[in-house]
Amino acid sequence: MELLSKIKFVNDDLKEDFYKLEKGDSAEKELFKAINHALDELEKNAFSGIQIPKRLIPKEYKQKYNVKNLWKYNLSKGWRVLYSIFAEEVLVISLILEWCNHKEYEKKFNY
Repeated sequence: MELLSKIKFVNDDLKEDFYKLEKGDSAEKELFKAINHALDELEKNAFSGIQIPKRLIPKEYKQKYNVKNLWKYNLSKGWRVLYSIFAEEVLVISLILEWCNHKEYEKKFNY
């Protein structure tokens, strides 16, 4: 099943950090391109990522963002985009929570 969505960042700081990557060093520019590609895919299909079981959703996300579901979109070199899907009127939103490398991801999910 495919579901079109609109991309939103959880806050303006995260959105600014994303656009700063575009002007950074070569590694940051590469990460910007990878995240940008992921966002394009999420616009086409909010279910492009992998759903994380509800029991594994970090309390931080539940408390800070009132997240009811959590998804990850795998990027190259162990990076991930973490996002939540919700409906706003008749519009489906993919809310970008953060991106992290594999080590940070494992720490956050206690792997």
